[in-house]
Amino acid sequence: MKLSCKNITVDFIGLRALDNVSLSLETNEILGLIGPNGSGKTTLLNVFGGQLKPNKGLVQKDDLDLTSLSPNLKVQHGLARSFQIVRTFDSLTSFENIKAASLISKKSSVEKISYCNEIINFLNLDKIKNSLAATLNYGDRRRLEIARAMATNPDFLLLDEPAAGMNENESEVLLELLSSIPKKFNLGVLVIDHDM
Repeated sequence: MKLSCKNITVDFIGLRALDNVSLSLETNEILGLIGPNGSGKTTLLNVFGGQLKPNKGLVQKDDLDLTSLSPNLKVQHGLARSFQIVRTFDSLTSFENIKAASLISKKSSVEKISYCNEIINFLNLDKIKNSLAATLNYGDRRRLEIARAMATNPDFLLLDEPAAGMNENESEVLLELLSSIPKKFNLGVLVIDHDM
């Protein structure tokens, strides 16, 4: 399976944020998009995720045109993303946050619970599984955001600066986990960051 964008151009008033950007990502592959703040990385992720429509260009999953689909329809077509600013349901537990995201998955109820638990174990969230999201430290909230994206059972996981705000040790642990996601969960991962 392949996720691609071709000749994506995004203009804001008086500013060209993206100019004919093309890239592709295969299943079981990690693609890093590195650049300084303000270089258009999040804008591109917003085009992939459906939060922003490009002025020109095409977003495709294999031969299916996803360019003009809304974010929820893109999730249904196998694209999931995290955001720079963590957005959890603070009045729900970690497990409830992940389970809520899994509702869009086509798995059965039993499979969803099992898959949510697999993600929790994989991302080392088991100790905070029953803790309210509002009580979590920043690093745990970051991993919870990734877990919720994974719970939608995507084909492609789009991560916007997943280690932002973490200390060096937390970042290294997270990046080691992220490196094993493609093969373990059979998906492609696009990671954007400004820090090599």
